[in-house]
Amino acid sequence: MITLEDCIAFSGLTEEEVLALAEHEHLFEIAAAALASYLLKQRHGPDKIRIMIIEDIRAALDRGDRRHAKELFAALRHFLATHPELCSPGAVRRS
Repeated sequence: MITLEDCIAFSGLTEEEVLALAEHEHLFEIAAAALASYLLKQRHGPDKIRIMIIEDIRAALDRGDRRHAKELFAALRHFLATHPELCSPGAVRRS
């Protein structure tokens, strides 16, 4: 049987990044892992993931949840570190 942990491992994201997508899209974690896998294979998919995590950070800050915003920021930093193409001068910026 394939577990949630297996699906997250196959998704290409960390558990924290998958949880951020699940939060943003109001999905179960397993569906968020599938979405992550799909988006990472799309042309602008990684940028969409970046935007989702940033929107989650803003939502957490808007409701005063600094602890959660800090957790999401750590997930964003890791995501950007593992997807350096999003930090290049020609990267799409829509946040």
